[in-house]
Amino acid sequence: MTLYQDIANKINDHINNGMFLPGSRLPGVRCLSQQFGVSVSTIVQAQQQLESRGLLEARPRSGYYVCTNPWLKLELPLPSKPELKPAFVSGQELVLQLTHLANKSDFVRLGAAVPDISFMPIRALQGSLSKIVRRYEQLNANYAFPTGIPELRGQIARRMYLTGATVEPDEVLITNGCQESLMLALQTVAKSGDIIAIESPTFYGILQVIEAMGMKALEIPTDPQEGLSLAALELALEQWPVKACVLTPNFSNPLGSLMPDNKKQQLIALAHRHGLLLIEDDIYGDLGFSGKRPCSLFSFSERNDGNVIYCSSFSKTISQGLRVGWMVLPHRYFKKAEYLKYVNNLATPSIPQLMVVDFLTQNGYDRHLRQVQIRYSRQISLFTHAISKYFPAGTRVSQPQGGFVLWVELSEDIDTLQLSHHMLKHNISIAPGQIFSATQKYRNCIRLNCAKSWSAELEKSLILLGKAI
Repeated sequence: MTLYQDIANKINDHINNGMFLPGSRLPGVRCLSQQFGVSVSTIVQAQQQLESRGLLEARPRSGYYVCTNPWLKLELPLPSKPELKPAFVSGQELVLQLTHLANKSDFVRLGAAVPDISFMPIRALQGSLSKIVRRYEQLNANYAFPTGIPELRGQIARRMYLTGATVEPDEVLITNGCQESLMLALQTVAKSGDIIAIESPTFYGILQVIEAMGMKALEIPTDPQEGLSLAALELALEQWPVKACVLTPNFSNPLGSLMPDNKKQQLIALAHRHGLLLIEDDIYGDLGFSGKRPCSLFSFSERNDGNVIYCSSFSKTISQGLRVGWMVLPHRYFKKAEYLKYVNNLATPSIPQLMVVDFLTQNGYDRHLRQVQIRYSRQISLFTHAISKYFPAGTRVSQPQGGFVLWVELSEDIDTLQLSHHMLKHNISIAPGQIFSATQKYRNCIRLNCAKSWSAELEKSLILLGKAI
């Protein structure tokens, strides 16, 4: 048990024995830190823990209050059961249609997994931009052919150590976001007509890449808390010539699941037995709520001749607009990926790379992560609480341990595509479940983006969504 969990249990005891009454305001964080002899950050984490249990309620600019009617956690979504049969991806043009409709400033955008600007270190980035424009005139004007600026590759190699992996800078390839990393990885190891195993449900960006490249998707069942089913994957590998498997072991999108380390090791062993290449999307790995960064799947593979290609970016942590991502590949794949990167777009723009270098070297990133991890945990709690109050009985909701999205499973008679079109009329966007499946499953599910500053307008939108359901 961590220290903040222990403090949370002590505050819970105070609530149960009547020291903190229902509806009353909890003492301030500094007062509680003195009372329990711990840091303010530990108190904040303990409060977040109690909020996620439904015992405390955060009120903007006021603090934490003991819930008058503590809310119960909703049931988890059921484990998925897709048919283990390859299929060409269909229906992904719907994503672009919904994006065009919802990408307006007057919309409450709950559909796209894009953090609100208030969750990004905008002022720090503005300072970085000002510095690098003055300091790096030559680099700003040139291409960073094509592997990326050496200083950024070095910074990323150092940060990979936090994922449990030892990486050299020359093993890092800089890309235009994680989406390009995934595309390059598939282009490097597979061709049109090949079968690619994926989590089900999965991030629709992966489906779009598979569709664009003429490949087939093989949906593998998932558990809402531990992710990909290894037993189902092995069964699929025995039936089909699977070329690669794309997955997000750490805080997957849309489920938020976290694969335990022992399952990651088992997956590596399974892939070795079957000669399967694993493509890891670790874009949410830095956004865990526990304070401990989970190990990457890549960290369990062999250094030079491993069977994992690692993909990530700073889009969910620093800025989605910079489009700075990267990949780390086994040696046998690196040259081909580098060539494909060069053919596709020559290089990733230099100025965004230099901005990220400056931000990382000024030690702002880890401080920003600590702050945003707490905020995302709080947002997940606030949204879950609202869903428990305003959505119909029987609604099931994921319980992510990181990231900022929720997967919501509704009654089977609900058509969430129809629901999404209805909500667009009210200037509210949601992501219907069928876009997270190659064959348009999950028609009674939605994904919600919780990285929105809490406000009366946002709560009103969730109330309206609950009524529409």
